[in-house]
Amino acid sequence: MKLYFLTVLGILLGITKTPAQGYESYTLPTWALKTNALYWGTTTPNLALEAGLHPQLTLDLLGTYNPWQFSGNKKLKHWLVQPELRYWTCERFNGHFFGIHGHYAQYNVGGIKMLGLKDHRYQGNLWGAGISYGYQWILSNRLNLEATLGLGYAHLKYDKYDKETCGRFIKDGRKNYFGPTKIGVSLVYFLK
Repeated sequence: MKLYFLTVLGILLGITKTPAQGYESYTLPTWALKTNALYWGTTTPNLALEAGLHPQLTLDLLGTYNPWQFSGNKKLKHWLVQPELRYWTCERFNGHFFGIHGHYAQYNVGGIKMLGLKDHRYQGNLWGAGISYGYQWILSNRLNLEATLGLGYAHLKYDKYDKETCGRFIKDGRKNYFGPTKIGVSLVYFLK
């Protein structure tokens, strides 16, 4: 641990070279599995696979699935796929990155006061795209911590119902959304 701390301190002070600065035998990770803790906080299981395409380029593929229904017909049921192409400013899986992502989801949500869905249920799909920024901190040879935020567009197509089970159909509609499209604090595990 002491050696690790001294190495990190040396890199920060510019005394020690990082692998990208000259160690020939160092190989960048190629494959990583990730899970987003913020999605788990909404009872949404999620998993992402990220593949190295180039020393500064990766492709991330996120999938989420929430099948749960709670008392009072509260639900946040959905599935989502969100691919993202990432450009790393130094080397992949280390430091700052910028991304371009797309997303597609199907949802059935309602009865959740916090989301403004207290009295109605919405069922439909969405698609869109956005840009993102993030950062990864190296924790060990196999683990990283990632934070990311994305902004973009989503087009929602939905049917609106009363929130009760088998609630009355009210109308169908469409909505265009601009704003946050991605947020995450993820644990990253390298498969190598």
